[in-house]
Amino acid sequence: MFDKILIANRGEIAVRVARTARRMGIRTVAVYSEADADAMHVAHCDEAYAIGGAAPKDSYLRGERVLEVARRSGAQAIHPGYGFLSENEGFARQCAEAGVVFIGPPPSAIEAMGLKAESKRLMEKAGVPLVPGYHGVAQDDALLLEEARRIGFPVLIKASAGGGGKGMKDAASEADFAAALASARREAKNAFGDDHVLIERYLQRPRHIEIQVFADTQGNCVYLFERDCSLQRRHQKVVEEAPAPGMSAERRRQMGEAAVAAARAVGYVGAGTVEFIAEHDFVTSGRFYFMEMNTRLQVEHPVTEMITGLDLVEWQLRVAAGERLPKLQHELRLDGHAFEARIYAENPRREFLPATGSIARLRAPDVGATVRVDTGVREGDAITPNYDPMIAKLIVHGEDRAQALRRLAHALDDYAVLGFANNIEFLQRVARHPAFMAGDVDTGFIARFIGDLVPTMTAPSDVALAACALCEWSHQRDVTAQASGGAEDPWAATDGFRINAAPEPVEYRFAQGEHALITAVCPTRNGFTLTLPDGTRHASADIVGERVALTLDGERHSARVLAFGAQRVVLLPGERHEFAVVDALAPPAVDEGQGGHLSAPMPGAIVSVLVKPGDAVRRGQPLLVMEAMKMEHTIAAPCDGVVEAVYYAAKEQVKEGVELVAITAASARSS
Repeated sequence: MFDKILIANRGEIAVRVARTARRMGIRTVAVYSEADADAMHVAHCDEAYAIGGAAPKDSYLRGERVLEVARRSGAQAIHPGYGFLSENEGFARQCAEAGVVFIGPPPSAIEAMGLKAESKRLMEKAGVPLVPGYHGVAQDDALLLEEARRIGFPVLIKASAGGGGKGMKDAASEADFAAALASARREAKNAFGDDHVLIERYLQRPRHIEIQVFADTQGNCVYLFERDCSLQRRHQKVVEEAPAPGMSAERRRQMGEAAVAAARAVGYVGAGTVEFIAEHDFVTSGRFYFMEMNTRLQVEHPVTEMITGLDLVEWQLRVAAGERLPKLQHELRLDGHAFEARIYAENPRREFLPATGSIARLRAPDVGATVRVDTGVREGDAITPNYDPMIAKLIVHGEDRAQALRRLAHALDDYAVLGFANNIEFLQRVARHPAFMAGDVDTGFIARFIGDLVPTMTAPSDVALAACALCEWSHQRDVTAQASGGAEDPWAATDGFRINAAPEPVEYRFAQGEHALITAVCPTRNGFTLTLPDGTRHASADIVGERVALTLDGERHSARVLAFGAQRVVLLPGERHEFAVVDALAPPAVDEGQGGHLSAPMPGAIVSVLVKPGDAVRRGQPLLVMEAMKMEHTIAAPCDGVVEAVYYAAKEQVKEGVELVAITAASARSS
């Protein structure tokens, strides 16, 4: 076994690998970019070395610098994690030439499976079922369009050189094909340095089922059951579970054996995932098709660990050291059910656009045998546009799917991140959605139920408002007491106290989206009288830090109220409410009128500008395309009108919030 390994990655996967290595008595070496000098993964390793600038191309993708650190530190092996260099056959070959073990498959296997088109040709020879499509070398636009017609619309255009949803676009009809192809090529070139694509039939209501495989150098290869990764947005996974809902033992065996055949076809060694796209009724119909093989450890590997009781990173280390697989197929057992929910810095109300900023407050659920949190960030850390916006992975286990889902919902209730938009409330709604609870999941689930999962913002509950207002009142009393040396000073009180008079209510103003909310708090002998938007209520509360034990008109409630600046987040079982404290003396916001001053939703680069000043545009018409966090985002017209100004050109970098395009609405021009 190795004495020291280098972890060529960052974030939660680097922390996770370091945790297993420490348990096994293996020393670890971290590498970090300028942006990650104080990152969590650096603190979790025994040694750390700087390797370059914040952008991945200047640091984590510089294989020669990583190898130089391996030589300097005396690391015997390199664990690439996922992303970055994990599926780079050139880097794997460089490791072998340098006498450093690459903790992953042989370069030949990475190369064979790295190009989707080539891998599909290999799978066809191995007898693994394929989705009808085009996987050829020729990439002429006219030929690709003709192949799409042959396959039949809708079709899916996919980057041949990589995955993760990057370079993947769907075309519903021939009219959509040219724009989808151009966008897929740009993303593929940016993410993988290769703009080759393949085209496949776009299955209706498909399920995304993947099989975890493991192989050693002695010729043993096993499958560690399946994961259902169907819950996706922008072709990227959000919630994964194992085993797949409704999976039969026979279909599990059939898919597992197909995955092992795929691994054996390329001489695979180590951890890998064979991904299948399946018809919605695949368990009974048997219609499932090879999609791709990820020649690395997957982001969602913890759900497999939960249902097998195994440490897959330990397996990786043992196999890379030349040992036999710790267990063979007949020794593997499936126990219970597990979910993984990815906590992202993104805004579901803005089509899941990534968000950036510093983590002002971070509250995670208690962890134990059935609840696990894998993360690479701490309170105060920054989420930047340089890297993936994932904050953490929440993993839960239960005796069956229903119990595991309840644990997921309850753990999400205790999760809070303040400082920027995130998807926790969205995940709470997913975990409690009737269709998801019934296991009726496919890759179109989020789009189909988006109104339920990201509903129009409604006025908050009285419980949330009461908890927030009482915390404000309590905080003001604490501030008053501190100012007077801890004594009850009636002259400094802010609760309307007057000699020989009843207390007067104190008013608090909040905003939630477009809702302006006023709550009055008036202390009484046995609690408070609250004047809420829906009427007057009687309350009492025991407030300790962030936790509030609230009684409202005789009903007991528990809540947590988190504060950062003017932001307040109230956490209730199954609910989450965000408020802004409003200064009653502040001037009203300026109404910019009709039309649009379209600003950049995040830092990024302008890919293409599709309009010019003077152009008439329709609501929803694409105006320009931005690239951020390796994904393209189209900025569309918010209304019918005329373009007054375009402030940036293609290839220019822009900061979040800068104005990109100005439009005068048609109604404003005619008035």
